[in-house]
Amino acid sequence: MRPFGVDGGGDAAAADKAARAPPEGAEPGHDAVLAQIFFPELAEWLPVLRRLAVPLQAAIEATLHARREGCDLQSALLTLGATTRSDLLHAIAAELGFGVVETVDPDKIIVRREHSITLLRGRNGQIPIKMIGKDGDVVFLITPERLRPVAMRATIAARPTLARHLRLVDAQVLRAAVLAHARPLLARRARLGLFERFPEFSARVVANAWQGLLVGALLALLPVGLLLARDDLLSAAHFLATLFFFSCVSLRFAAVASIRPPKPNAGVAMPEGEKPVYSVLVALYREAAVVPDLVAALERLAWPRDRLDIKLVCEAGDTGTLAVLGALDLPPHFEVVVVPPGGPKTKPKALDYALQIAGGDFVALYDAEDDPHPMQLVEAWRRFRDAGPDLAAVQAPLEISNRGSGLIARMFAFEYAALFRGLLPWLSKRGLILPLGGTSNHFRREALEAAGGWDPFNVTEDADLGMRLKRLGYRTEIISCPTNEPAPTRFKVWLPQRTRWFKGWTQTWLVHMRNPARLARELGFKSFLIAQVLFAGMLASALLHPLLLATFAYFSITLLFSRTIGTFGTTLLAVDVVNIVSGYLSFLLLGWQTLSRRERRGFWKIVLFTPLYWVMLSLAGWRAVWQLWRKPHHWEKTPHEPVRGASSRRPPQPIFSGTPALRR
Repeated sequence: MRPFGVDGGGDAAAADKAARAPPEGAEPGHDAVLAQIFFPELAEWLPVLRRLAVPLQAAIEATLHARREGCDLQSALLTLGATTRSDLLHAIAAELGFGVVETVDPDKIIVRREHSITLLRGRNGQIPIKMIGKDGDVVFLITPERLRPVAMRATIAARPTLARHLRLVDAQVLRAAVLAHARPLLARRARLGLFERFPEFSARVVANAWQGLLVGALLALLPVGLLLARDDLLSAAHFLATLFFFSCVSLRFAAVASIRPPKPNAGVAMPEGEKPVYSVLVALYREAAVVPDLVAALERLAWPRDRLDIKLVCEAGDTGTLAVLGALDLPPHFEVVVVPPGGPKTKPKALDYALQIAGGDFVALYDAEDDPHPMQLVEAWRRFRDAGPDLAAVQAPLEISNRGSGLIARMFAFEYAALFRGLLPWLSKRGLILPLGGTSNHFRREALEAAGGWDPFNVTEDADLGMRLKRLGYRTEIISCPTNEPAPTRFKVWLPQRTRWFKGWTQTWLVHMRNPARLARELGFKSFLIAQVLFAGMLASALLHPLLLATFAYFSITLLFSRTIGTFGTTLLAVDVVNIVSGYLSFLLLGWQTLSRRERRGFWKIVLFTPLYWVMLSLAGWRAVWQLWRKPHHWEKTPHEPVRGASSRRPPQPIFSGTPALRR
């Protein structure tokens, strides 16, 4: 984007000539004449600008900014800091002869709640809202946004009595009142929208009748089998373990075989022309410590501020986070959205609530601890623009920023490298089902809403949404601009997070396997098999891993002391050795192939820690099964701490923030 006053060709020359100081002795209307010639859209605002004492140069720069970004002059003036919201409101009101309303009672506005949600998205321009005034009369509330003084004066001239019923109100004040008015409907839709629209896709009921019957029968037969047919039961368990282990091993080896060295990223340039509105949603809960770093990271996103709609979504009872946000001087493209109380208290419910009032044609999702690449929105939008409408979502890779903070963080970074540099690109290139990560997802809004949004009852809403999009005929792809985020460094933080992931994957598998034949038909046979491996296979492998280790240890010790374990024992021991070795080998090889030379330093630590890490995964898996039974929709919060130097990890992007000299 060019600096203000250098907008190319005719605009640059016009700006230079119009901004040149009027000659001595010139008539008072000299600036109006120049504006009428070169910037006709500015001419009607000159009386208001004179009331505000805005210099002509600043007004011209705001006009050029409005032309580039496709916004109105009022928004440009505020974005560039040429005036304040209050001053602009009162200047317009004084010029047009309107009254000003400072506060709006939500109970006094007259608008249907369904219409309120449409208004909150800001897609209808200047639509007056009726309100019952202090004297009982009905007045019409209008905001300075997209107001045209010439057209308004003409309307008033044709209907002189109309001015008595018009009131000017700040857009943020009116928005807060309309939001309060619509809150009950927003909350209900966030909680039950997916269930009422697609009950077969909702995890509100985790297992259906036949699934519950099957699980109950297996649990009843398990103790009977241990008493009456222990060897047969062990053989069956080893057969299942082998099946799940080798399905996961085969998938990893397939990804390993196709990994190619990444091509150097030449960078992503901001294209010229008008850009759509991009909404960014961030669900926050008990994140007071990281909010300042988050705001700084989001401010580095390269996107025109007039087209950026950032929603920081908080629970009503999270007073700590709300207090920190209230103390910050947030830019006008930020909005704090407060989700009213009510279960389930989950991230997807908060996102569903905020999505209804977000105004973007495209939607990005981040977590509180994220530091996205500044050009990530640009790359995602270019991919959407170049693709067809069947491309519903793109996933940005996640990079661990604190891999050197301990063994758990190192293993976390290793897993992420294998997933986002190896497995997901392999799935994407083949058009297979792509389970989304919990952050750095970018959506075409139309497709997201067609799929029903997020499931508020699923604790891994990302994986579930990826499955649902594929079932509905949409595609998901990978982009290259990454997001940095810290990994847990302590076991007591890592365990609840991984438990939630396993529980959510199980929820997702149970929900979508209610009708396996339909699922296979909608996904396609290959994606159906991949779904079994990614959701059922990974959990089953984690659950059965202790069984393999226990039988391996038992028969190994028996063989060491008695020197004979029989044919049955020898067979199980061989199966265990093959399963364990192949599982570890595929895990390590896939991760190794995705690491850079620098990242491979200390790889021996990963190798030595892998057996213990897999035991940790098993513990998380069994804990997830227990929670799925006792509290299936409980969301275990992962606490985050600020990363030292987070606010300076990336260079700032001032190009899209306006001209500092014009700020007040």
